[in-house]
Amino acid sequence: MSEQPMLKFVSLEREMPQKRLAGERAQDFSEIYAEFAREKAAEQASRCSQCGVPYCQSHCPLHNNIPDWLMLTAEGRLQEAYEVSQQTNTFPEICGRICPQDRLCEGNCVIENAGHGTVTIGAVEKYITDTAWEEGWVKPIKPAVELDYSVGIIGAGPGGLAAADRLRRNGVQVTIYDRYDRAGGLLTYGIPGFKLEKDVVNKRNAQLIEGGIKLELNCDIGKDITFQELREKHDALVIATGVYKIRDVDVPGSDRTGVVQALDYLTASNKVNFGDNVAEFDSGMLDAKGKKVVVIGGGDTAMDCVRTAVRQGATSVKCMYRRDRANMPGSQREVQNAEEEGVIFEWLSAPKGFIATSEIQALSDASSFDGQVKAVHGYKMRLGAPDATGRRVPEPIEGSDYAEEADLVIKALGFEPEDLPTLFDQPDLPVTRWGTIKAEFETGKTAMDGVYAVGDIVRGASLVVWAIRDGRDTADAILDDMGKAASIAAQ
Repeated sequence: MSEQPMLKFVSLEREMPQKRLAGERAQDFSEIYAEFAREKAAEQASRCSQCGVPYCQSHCPLHNNIPDWLMLTAEGRLQEAYEVSQQTNTFPEICGRICPQDRLCEGNCVIENAGHGTVTIGAVEKYITDTAWEEGWVKPIKPAVELDYSVGIIGAGPGGLAAADRLRRNGVQVTIYDRYDRAGGLLTYGIPGFKLEKDVVNKRNAQLIEGGIKLELNCDIGKDITFQELREKHDALVIATGVYKIRDVDVPGSDRTGVVQALDYLTASNKVNFGDNVAEFDSGMLDAKGKKVVVIGGGDTAMDCVRTAVRQGATSVKCMYRRDRANMPGSQREVQNAEEEGVIFEWLSAPKGFIATSEIQALSDASSFDGQVKAVHGYKMRLGAPDATGRRVPEPIEGSDYAEEADLVIKALGFEPEDLPTLFDQPDLPVTRWGTIKAEFETGKTAMDGVYAVGDIVRGASLVVWAIRDGRDTADAILDDMGKAASIAAQ
């Protein structure tokens, strides 16, 4: 009888791919994890318990068939593992790298809850797809039939690209419009290379283009072409703009020299790593080299900023967050990586203002003149009673003011929707009180005929994997509506 290839969690310990030493990886923007060897990937995949109710699958927004492709990997059937993975996930090589697995699939692994340590799902997913690229198993899209149906997609981020891929595979003519000079959205300009090397994104973009998807870059809807012109040009439109309006902190000195927004900072860094000339970086405004850096915020964007600052050569990097470690929204794995690289976390701390002196003084005096920021006027917090969501509310501690020296302050407080009805000159575009687009759950349909919406512009700032899910679901809804329309026309 052949040996059971699975359920080896009782004899094998959990292992991650080898992580580059902190001192080494902090010198460049390359990914920090090495690739699994074939034998190690199979070994770690074999730890899966093949449970009857796979919580990993149910807690994955894409409901990936995780136990199936883990078993195929353990059996050495990697091409089949890739095919199973690709069935539910448009970009498994990206999700394997940047998904917060500790909050999703791995965080709900049955054997982890039993004390054996979770299966390294994300690392195996990354290995499967990287192998698929190397072996030539990832093929350009080749629709079985070309349809006389056109869809325009506004936004070349993960949601828009996922919708485009699924539509194109079914023969739909797809054109994506994006304001930036490269496709990918936050995959290209928001996420640093040490989490997602850009050749990974570029390969997928090239595959989509080779499959017949058209890209119109440097195209700002409302300026270069109107929303109404797009509606007339295409049979359906998908709004996948994401959320790019900065959520700011209303304290004195927010516009002081040396106080910058996270997205501006990360975009500049990524552009420089592409080899682009960025004036704000060259001037030092968006470069952390030789500076004391303080990042305000506790989400994944804040983690991206602190770790970027380390690589740019900051003399010190601190992260100021108003709650404690257990209540921060960012990945705990990213916090650990940041700490290993020398980042100091100031938990239960918040800014009162950004001042031009390292000495605490009356904020009215400090903010009454222009000048380079020298410190964050901070104060300590404690967690009070829970709010309506059940999350404990931070409360200031009286008399806890202190000065945190800083030459560069990066505000990473999240993002909100832009005013699309105004930008698109479409006052009838339905939005919520938060500015997100009103769209049907799962289908992405809006109240405007033939107009759909996906991703963060519907959900608010969320995860890449949710944008992919929305893009796929909305593409299926469009295909379904196409079929219904064709049926009616034939009657």
